[in-house]
Amino acid sequence: MPRTLPVLHYGPVPVFRPDTWDLRIFGATESGAERYLSWEEVCALPVSDVVADFHCVTKFTVPGIRWAGVLAVDLMTEFPPAPTATHVMIWADFGYSANVRMTDFAADQTVLATHRDGNQLTPDHGFPLRLVVPHLYAWKSVKWVRAIEYLSIDRRGFWEERGYHNVADPWHEQRYSYQEMDGEGPPL
Repeated sequence: MPRTLPVLHYGPVPVFRPDTWDLRIFGATESGAERYLSWEEVCALPVSDVVADFHCVTKFTVPGIRWAGVLAVDLMTEFPPAPTATHVMIWADFGYSANVRMTDFAADQTVLATHRDGNQLTPDHGFPLRLVVPHLYAWKSVKWVRAIEYLSIDRRGFWEERGYHNVADPWHEQRYSYQEMDGEGPPL
């Protein structure tokens, strides 16, 4: 079992430009409006700490990582979804995405992290902003988050379209789409 978090990702590492970077919140929002937050506005949101294990689909877990950032539930309080929203699509640079159920996004330990173990995230680990959903496999913990899309109908994200399980619960070893039960995901 690794004691540190290995660097695993698909595609290049984006370059962070704080003067042009923004976080888009859109889709099935309560107000029906889109919102763009600058890096400065994201940094002004309340910061919380979360200590949680990190589970990779390649069969390793890194225990007790301390993440710091904005709790997803705090973001949802500030920028609420519509009552019809059931899922969230998290978008990253270069078109990468992952879908999560609203209940997973709103879980107590889901965080939009800026720091890990007391240090600012490195670019390889998702700086400036990484979603961390500790109770799901790590492909749902999107690096380089650029947008949060509230969905009223579930859609598959990048890896889910390529055969990964739509839910990704490590305790049920939900790795591949062929393991899905009725209701666990939209058609492939």
